Amino acid sequence: MQNILQSLGLKEINDGCSTGQNWFSNGALIDSYSPVDGKLIARVKGASSSDYEKIIVAAKTAFNYWREVPAPKRGEIVRQYGNKLRDKKTELGKLVSYEMGKSYQEGLGEVQEMIDICDFAVGLSRQLYGLQLHSERPSHRMMEQWHPLGIVGIISAFNFPVAVWSWNTALAWVCGDVCIWKPSEKTPLCSIACQNIWNEVAKENDLPEGISCILNGDYKAGELMTKDTNVSLISATGSTRMGKIVGTAVAERFGKSILELGGNNAIIITENADLNMTIVGAVFGAVGTAGQRCTSTRRLIIHENIYDKLKDSLIKAYGQLKIGNPLDEKNHVGPLIDKDAVKNYLHALERITIEGGKIIVEGGVLEGSGYESGCYVKPAIAEAQNNMAIVQHETFAPILYLIKYKTLEEAIALQNGVPQGLSSAIMTLNMREAELFLSAKGSDCGIANVNIGTSGAEIGGAFGGEKETGGGRESGSDAWKAYMRRQTNTLNWGNNLPLAQGIKFDLG
Repeated sequence: MQNILQSLGLKEINDGCSTGQNWFSNGALIDSYSPVDGKLIARVKGASSSDYEKIIVAAKTAFNYWREVPAPKRGEIVRQYGNKLRDKKTELGKLVSYEMGKSYQEGLGEVQEMIDICDFAVGLSRQLYGLQLHSERPSHRMMEQWHPLGIVGIISAFNFPVAVWSWNTALAWVCGDVCIWKPSEKTPLCSIACQNIWNEVAKENDLPEGISCILNGDYKAGELMTKDTNVSLISATGSTRMGKIVGTAVAERFGKSILELGGNNAIIITENADLNMTIVGAVFGAVGTAGQRCTSTRRLIIHENIYDKLKDSLIKAYGQLKIGNPLDEKNHVGPLIDKDAVKNYLHALERITIEGGKIIVEGGVLEGSGYESGCYVKPAIAEAQNNMAIVQHETFAPILYLIKYKTLEEAIALQNGVPQGLSSAIMTLNMREAELFLSAKGSDCGIANVNIGTSGAEIGGAFGGEKETGGGRESGSDAWKAYMRRQTNTLNWGNNLPLAQGIKFDLG
């Protein structure tokens, strides 16, 4: 691992702030421990308030330059960044796996998402379309165009320590914005590695400081951005509790926000489902990343006629899971991020029994050789009711709830009957069932899938959800519009000044 750290420009003690070339910081140290083996990987200096002011000055200055660069030229810079990610994919993927705890294959997949969004953004840089509109007045033309917002602040979570930042940053860059990234204090080294790669691109292209800035620190560093009127947009990924704090602070100053918050995702499994396909989607959705994806499958809503058969198949599948070092590709499940996450997992298991549920695949913390970090837990399955308090709550851990239903309308009501609204799925080979699920009477989530699980979104579609998930959209489709400001223009090319709505204003 030491060679990988060195190849990514990481040291034993790292400055946590950068504006593009130079590194600096004067705040408290952050220790990054790996949940894989419990060892200290490296340390990062957090940001002080003076460090933040230095970053803001650089970002404001850089925006005045960057917004004048033609969008396709900005896209060319993003293309170069994506190519460097290709060169560093193996090293960065291993760092993601080791610092966060997800499997190596998932770490590689996360870096591939970064590469993919860079490719998407390069194409987008030539497609920031406005509209041509017809005016009701003669010799007038109306149009709609989009301009850069300014400084975009990005607050990311530990579970996707690099990909979610890139979803926002690649789009913001081609839109003409500059970015300040406040990464999770649980995965600071991944952020520094990404910034080091950007710094290479910036140096090679003689770019000014401030286009890409990084701000490591605890929640107070994030507060500096959320309360700062200089920051036009805050994109925050994390818990619903965090999102309420961020959203309120940004709204109070009339700023813009993109909130991608908690999920409580369900798969409806009908009598017409392909059960072999269902098992793969359900198990990966529930245990992938040790249940620490915002799109992780939390609930299976199963038709009563196939409930017992599917339950038996799930129990058998869980018995085949291998739990251990995520860098070993033979293992299916790695650790939780830290011991606080383990406490939350154990608390949820206690609540299941207290609230009347029945655990059918026992959980617990693994001990002994290979589990020294204390962060490895057993994926658990419980039979439950949808209205149980613990089921209504998102537990960021591999706990799966089984819920029985009779009619599809009932199943959809159960699926929608939680505060969160991120991802959802139905397993069925029946077209009518699938179409009902996708209709206005169906899933109320931002993502609704048929015959795939809840986890694993592609960058081509807009990512995000409704209700307590926050309503924000990142990544593909027309999510780029959130990083720009809309302007409507009317041009009078005639010799007179007729007023709208036929109003007469005679000065003679």
